[in-house]
Amino acid sequence: MIDSNNLKKRDLYLSKLIAFQDTEQVKVVTGIRRCGKSSLMKLMAAHLRESGIPDNQIVEMNFESYNFKDMTSDSFYCYVKERIIPGRRMYFFFDEVQRVNMWEDAVNSFRVDFNCDIYVTGSNAYMLSSEYSTYLSGRCVEIRMLPLSFSEFLYFHDFEVTESASALGGVRKQVKDKNGSVYDLNEAFEAYMRFGGMPGIAEVGLDQEKALMLLEGIYSTVVMRDILERENRSGRRRVTDPILLKKIVMFLADNIGSSVSISSIGNVLANERLIEDGKREAPSAHTVSFYVNALLESYFFYEIKRFDIKGKEYLRTLGKYYIVDMGLRNYLLGFRDRDSGHVLENVVYFELLRRGYDVAIGKIDNMEIDFIATKADDKVYYQVTESMTSESVRLRELAPLRKISDNYEKTVLSLNTGFDSSYDGIKSVNVVEWLLG
Repeated sequence: MIDSNNLKKRDLYLSKLIAFQDTEQVKVVTGIRRCGKSSLMKLMAAHLRESGIPDNQIVEMNFESYNFKDMTSDSFYCYVKERIIPGRRMYFFFDEVQRVNMWEDAVNSFRVDFNCDIYVTGSNAYMLSSEYSTYLSGRCVEIRMLPLSFSEFLYFHDFEVTESASALGGVRKQVKDKNGSVYDLNEAFEAYMRFGGMPGIAEVGLDQEKALMLLEGIYSTVVMRDILERENRSGRRRVTDPILLKKIVMFLADNIGSSVSISSIGNVLANERLIEDGKREAPSAHTVSFYVNALLESYFFYEIKRFDIKGKEYLRTLGKYYIVDMGLRNYLLGFRDRDSGHVLENVVYFELLRRGYDVAIGKIDNMEIDFIATKADDKVYYQVTESMTSESVRLRELAPLRKISDNYEKTVLSLNTGFDSSYDGIKSVNVVEWLLG
């Protein structure tokens, strides 16, 4: 059982739950397994207790527990009804509720029958499918949870950022651990890129062998329970080949940030004899599409679409995929440096999601902008590259941004910005500093 007294705060998400407290909407927290959803439930329940809500008005159920393993929607309803205190507002926390068949019937009945505030978590987007949306007819709010940001990673691992004057007259940032040892900020960032942001890593420490064991457990749970088991339970039975699923996972992990089509995935697997038993026949695009969608629904990968800036429309051709956590990618593929540019893109993409942006790839003429980030009336264009010190790289990264005629902010993020902080109004920003911003 998680002890809320020892939990690290996830203020980004807790503040969102608090903002919706005591509203009619069912608060649905979604995200990949082990990213911190159960802990967030505990933090919210602790917030209620600190606000004066007594224990007997809070009902907490984790459906991963053996206590609830055979629960039906009927017994779920009866269990909760027995704990209602007449005349009092109740607070319900249902963790991994999708493990109860027809859970939505019970949750909708709670909303109608009782004076209550409901919070649920789930590790699969299937739970928010059209069937469920119909039940709640718009009366739910989804809060998408991600693994730790770089700032959260430092906090969870007890690193403190310190500042001192640099030899060049600027500010030099370093990190200090709880034992007083001091490291360069880039070293801490390399640790983040290596171990990823799963909160459980902080419990085992930055030990590669222990971290890989933990990541193996997360991968196995997502694939075996959230994809293969769930497909069988739902009766769709489309994801039936664990070997093919693993090959597709490996392919997408190896090609983060690259333009990929569904048909190309099957063709590459067949051409490289990656299909089981050495068969050269590619799986159908239909089959690959089902498998990729299952990975998207489990929040293991995220898909990003292209947007034609001049035509002002989304394009159907060649999207890109990013993996939810770099630690999981390193577990799957091993540690390597050869595609560090795409790895940086991956980190920036999820940071933009954390900051509440809708993100697309930008296309202008025959050029590409890594990210168009939009939010309300705000829009920012981003290019991501390792270094801006080479003139040829500078020209390549700046060229598409210079083609954009509107006045929204344009920024190049890199590990090495060189000496210039802007080029004709296009900002050049250190990506590690930006992540801390």
